[in-house]
Amino acid sequence: MWRDNLRGIYYIALKDMRTYYLKPPAISWGIVFPVAWILAFYLRNPGNFEELVPGLVAMTILFSTTASEAVVINFEMRIGALERLLLAPIDVSAVLVGKVLGGTIFGLLMTAVVTTASVLGLGLQINFFHLLLIVVPSLLVFSSLGALLSVSVKEVFEAQTLANIPRFLMMFVSGVFYPISAMPQVLQHVAYLLPLTYTVDGLRRVFSGGNAVLIDSLVLTAFFIVFIFPATRLLQRRFV
Repeated sequence: MWRDNLRGIYYIALKDMRTYYLKPPAISWGIVFPVAWILAFYLRNPGNFEELVPGLVAMTILFSTTASEAVVINFEMRIGALERLLLAPIDVSAVLVGKVLGGTIFGLLMTAVVTTASVLGLGLQINFFHLLLIVVPSLLVFSSLGALLSVSVKEVFEAQTLANIPRFLMMFVSGVFYPISAMPQVLQHVAYLLPLTYTVDGLRRVFSGGNAVLIDSLVLTAFFIVFIFPATRLLQRRFV
């Protein structure tokens, strides 16, 4: 059974990549949108662009993983595609993991493009192992968050609306554009409850040459667990 589940996870992720992610809308949402926002803030207050690179990479991770993840499950349930997947000898949990893996792989590709362009363009020196310690759990966190939001509602437009709330909240509160220490006390408390805060903090440490990224990586791993298990339970209940 576990071999069937692994095979199912692989082919579901591959199908989602071909069907949903490797398309112009998903690519533009994953790269163009974060770049446009960062450039808008940079042009408003030109300074050291290197300081914005961690935020740019973090936004790429956030928006690329949720580009289709937050709606694809509801869409496939509506057209009956998800039910056909479950005709195969695989668990519902394997289906969800395949969906999350598809978003994770797409996010990794988009993040690799933005990070490579930033590193080469600005001549930055970074530790790629420490970078992976932040990027990989971050991709899993936001892909599983997209899946959780998708299975929490019944309609595609509801999932799209619901996904925008945490995305834009995290974008403005998690230290992407402004230091958390400069925010009001209440917003600082909110920031430390959001996963993107730890992605941004870890990336800032990586791009500044710091080594203390393990705590951020562990916190992000905990967020992944918090998101993936409820998403699995909710999806299972949809088919009971």
